[in-house]
Amino acid sequence: MQNSDAMALSAAVLAAAGGLTQRIHEGVVARGFEGLRPAHGFAFTRLAPDGATVTDLAAHLGMTKQAASQLVDELVRKGYAERRPHPADARARLVVLTESGWACTRAAEEAAAEAVRAWVDVLGEGEVHALRDRLLRVAPNGPVRPAW
Repeated sequence: MQNSDAMALSAAVLAAAGGLTQRIHEGVVARGFEGLRPAHGFAFTRLAPDGATVTDLAAHLGMTKQAASQLVDELVRKGYAERRPHPADARARLVVLTESGWACTRAAEEAAAEAVRAWVDVLGEGEVHALRDRLLRVAPNGPVRPAW
């Protein structure tokens, strides 16, 4: 692949990812969840399964522990997350989503489905499934993180 083709592919993937991030964010806001930024959504993806420590979150987001701690403080202040004692480490605190945080996560899933339906309208369902499968081959386990 020539450099110009690689750059065109890179630009297209980044534009699609940026557009998808924006549409999800707009969908979350339209569903009544205000005061959030797309970066919060990337944190939610790490907190949603079973919670995480600030250290885990910092690694997931590719930021310092101090920055992750500030992000958690903001999510706690807004009522989307809370700190709890860590069940396996008495020195650590586990950050988990509150009911409001889970509701916001469901709103993001709905908004993502709407955004992807627009792709289906353009490409067709089979092509979207093929696109997903191919992207998972090149990024099988990569964390979902913001691009800043």
